[in-house]
Amino acid sequence: MEKILIVEDNKTLAKLIARKITETLKFEVDIAYTLQEAKLFLKAYTYFITLLDVNLPDAPHGEVIDYVLSKKQHVIVLSANVDKEFRKKILQKEIIDYVIKGGMDDINYIIQTIDRLYKNKQHKVLVVDDSMVTRKHMKTLLQNLFFNVITVAHGEEAIGMLETHSDISLVLTDYNMPVMNGLDLTREVRKSYTKNELSIIALSSSEDSEINAMFLKHGANDYISKPFSKEEFSCRINNTVEARENLNLVTNHINRDYLTGLYNRAYFFAHMNDYRDEIALSPETYALAMINIDNFKMINDTYGHETGDNIIIHLSEVLISTTNYRDMVARFSAEEFCVVLKNVNRFSAEDIFERLRKEVQKSYVLSDNGKEIQFTISVGVTISGEESLQDNIDQADMMLYKAKQEGRNQVILMS
Repeated sequence: MEKILIVEDNKTLAKLIARKITETLKFEVDIAYTLQEAKLFLKAYTYFITLLDVNLPDAPHGEVIDYVLSKKQHVIVLSANVDKEFRKKILQKEIIDYVIKGGMDDINYIIQTIDRLYKNKQHKVLVVDDSMVTRKHMKTLLQNLFFNVITVAHGEEAIGMLETHSDISLVLTDYNMPVMNGLDLTREVRKSYTKNELSIIALSSSEDSEINAMFLKHGANDYISKPFSKEEFSCRINNTVEARENLNLVTNHINRDYLTGLYNRAYFFAHMNDYRDEIALSPETYALAMINIDNFKMINDTYGHETGDNIIIHLSEVLISTTNYRDMVARFSAEEFCVVLKNVNRFSAEDIFERLRKEVQKSYVLSDNGKEIQFTISVGVTISGEESLQDNIDQADMMLYKAKQEGRNQVILMS
């Protein structure tokens, strides 16, 4: 479990913040009341975040900030000092944020900030700017917010990077660049990625107000004018990433099965109809399989529905691990799944589904009392032709029925 260090001489406030963090977030919290105590903790541990008071009994002028930063720790400053010049001076240091110690709203803001920073670790950001100084500056700011960062010098390099790094969440692009400028890059990216799939923030020092509008019209999620403050930059980046997460959460709720996280039946049909349209004029074929857990009712009756749910979850994990990221895996009903292997022939499909069947047969799930529960699946497969999608499903269902009738735990392909 990761740890947070609070350095605050107000013991009541320090304990309140610590309690709120442990109740809300999955972190262990250490508390130091002086710089000397903080040094002892930092000698023993590495922290995810350090929350530092500016004025301590043995460090009254913010010395703790420079010391903790020298130890390569991430810092959020807590202060009762509302002087703008002092605040500006502190923000020039490599800290994450400067939070005024006021009341519960400020403590809640700290909790939300820590949660946001922890989630940022899952995101990869691509910075596109022809200025090496600017790239380095933005990389430092983003890494301080816990993002994984890649930097390139112009739009053409960015396109290549997006092709090799499918997990990029956010693109930050300058406007004026050689080879391909930021606006052209935005247009090009939006041909392949929607706003739910990839966020774009444009940056420019141009005083032309139309540039802002042009970026937003052509698919940018936000626009930042240069020069920008650290706080504006952080807020806009975090807000953009959070908006995308929230949108994906809603979309997943609609498209995903609640138990397994696999796609549901409705999304399967929508996706497969689009896919069939894409390959209509090509020789590409796919294999469609209907998969059913053998004797599932007996498993539920014998071991209980919780064990049955665990078997369904386990099977879904095997299906995902056995198939390619381009393939489609969906849960159709309680114990029935549909898997589509894209761009495969009959022999490859048979080999993959047979390997899947064997993988399931040798695996097991633990019951409530620790007993190893093994199970098997029956698989019916058809290879696509000129038939409709529903015809493909019906054909696979017929093969599944045949597999059940002939003894279960087997794969049967339609001849």
